[in-house]
Amino acid sequence: MTESVQSFSSPEMVTSLRTHVCGELRASHAGETVRLGGWVHRSRDLGGLVFIDLRDRSGLVQLSFGPAWSSADAIAAAAAVGVESVVLVEGIVVERTEAQRNSDMATGDVDVQVTSVRVVGPAETPAFPVAPAKSDKLPSEELRLRHRYLDLRRSELQRSLMLRHRLMQSTRRFLDARGFLELETPILTKPTPEGARDYLVPSRVHAGEFYALPQSPQIYKQLFMCAGYDRYFQIARCFRDEDLRADRQPEFTQIDIEASFVGQEDILSVAEQLIRELWGTAGVPAQSPFPRMTYAHAMEHYGCDRPDLRYDLQLHDMTSVFATSDLPFLQAAIARGERVRGLRVPGGGTMSRKQTDELEQLAKGAGASGLLVIKCTTEGLDGKVAKSLAAGAGDALGLNAGDLGLYVTGADHFASPALDRIRQSVAQRLQLIPQNTHAFVIVTDFPMFERDPVTGVLGAVHHPFTAPHPDDISLLGSTPERARALAYDIVYDGLELGGGSIRISDPALQARIFSLLGIDDATANARFGFLLEALRSGAPPHGGIAFGLDRIAMLLSGATSLRDVIAFPKTTAARALFEGAPSPVPPDDLAELSLRVANRSEVVA
Repeated sequence: MTESVQSFSSPEMVTSLRTHVCGELRASHAGETVRLGGWVHRSRDLGGLVFIDLRDRSGLVQLSFGPAWSSADAIAAAAAVGVESVVLVEGIVVERTEAQRNSDMATGDVDVQVTSVRVVGPAETPAFPVAPAKSDKLPSEELRLRHRYLDLRRSELQRSLMLRHRLMQSTRRFLDARGFLELETPILTKPTPEGARDYLVPSRVHAGEFYALPQSPQIYKQLFMCAGYDRYFQIARCFRDEDLRADRQPEFTQIDIEASFVGQEDILSVAEQLIRELWGTAGVPAQSPFPRMTYAHAMEHYGCDRPDLRYDLQLHDMTSVFATSDLPFLQAAIARGERVRGLRVPGGGTMSRKQTDELEQLAKGAGASGLLVIKCTTEGLDGKVAKSLAAGAGDALGLNAGDLGLYVTGADHFASPALDRIRQSVAQRLQLIPQNTHAFVIVTDFPMFERDPVTGVLGAVHHPFTAPHPDDISLLGSTPERARALAYDIVYDGLELGGGSIRISDPALQARIFSLLGIDDATANARFGFLLEALRSGAPPHGGIAFGLDRIAMLLSGATSLRDVIAFPKTTAARALFEGAPSPVPPDDLAELSLRVANRSEVVA
């Protein structure tokens, strides 16, 4: 807050209507005549003596109206003005006595004794209080989003958005100092049916043809590299028409970076330095260097590619131990080549049957057939499954008295997500995550491809422009699903902050990757012909990374939702409640675009 107040109250920001901002006034200003403008935050009429807390984005200051320094008209106006009205005042800064000081306000050592007041923006009664009592709950999010202009007046949101501003400026300064050029890419682009669904924009000039809003600037930043711009960045708006979750928005902002004549370590070095810079901007330490972990290790020991390393609950393969069981379902699963993996929860034996049943439902919700639960007491292993194991199984499982063992049997693509959810849930239930502790990790060596479990068709794990690991080129002709990519993610407390890769700069290799993905030459040229032409014109080795600015701002501001760090967000139903978008379009407007809505009455209804 201090930084934003200092910049806002610089001499260049003084206007004919105000000399200071509310939050900057201190005892050092005592005796000065000031002009202020702001919103009425609270008011108190003590019968001839009126106090108003005046608010602007810099903070609050108390105004006082009394017969010794204010006119009768000014006192009457102050007594009558409603909360959230905008006023202009002039007065003298007065230092409070020791007994009158308010340590809860940054300006609590002073009052402004108002000599004149003018109501310039009278306000109707707001839909909800912008300054609720500390004991009051916030109104519903739907109501706050409907009246977003009111919600944006809350100090919590203002602090978050001002932090977002500082993060953006820090990004620009950091990258500019390292030779990166801030370059813009198109918003109206060519539809590329890769990844999520595109938002389509009809062309009025070219009937029946459409633009798309960009899911990312991926192809354009590669074109910049082919054009010799060497280092690019952009704070880019991106759009994806996908099912929404609490941490997703249909339009979002990413810090997009690309550089030429680089390898993976060059990109990761810049990315790590930028993260330290952004965390420092927010006053949060970021210890470096960040630990590294391969994708294979992450999936094997944490069940996901974004492991939360703040707590040490690792997964282990216990197939050999459970192979001693005489339970038919275990024997059959192991005979099919399935594994039994799980984790030891120190002290987890205190969990109730109800709690372990809830964990089993989590596992089933992630695709597992069930959950094997073993408790270790002072008398040994407890439970039906435990009794079916060979003697000494407790030692083999690493269980001590008071511990809990949780295991899943099945193919890895079912077991890993189930164990990931169990691991996270156990850590939260048993409060294993230390407060004020954070953990970064860089995950590398992602697979190049993945096969659809039903159709067996190959798909790109990241995108089709990611370069394969040079040691795995030979696998492309035989077992491409085993090939690793030069792709990487930066993870923080189990959340992906950003990801990227080294790109394919060889047009022949790019054509080969397209072929493996089932994209023939004609389709490749139709979708990506301009990129292929650029690669054939001489392309340097290049790569990049993109960070989710919204998520970074959310984490560093302490917000619990992306909607709290985006000025005008959409709901989880992709609606902008404050403006009523999306909305129907008149038939004449559609006709001008050569469009017609089928069954319009049903759609509108």
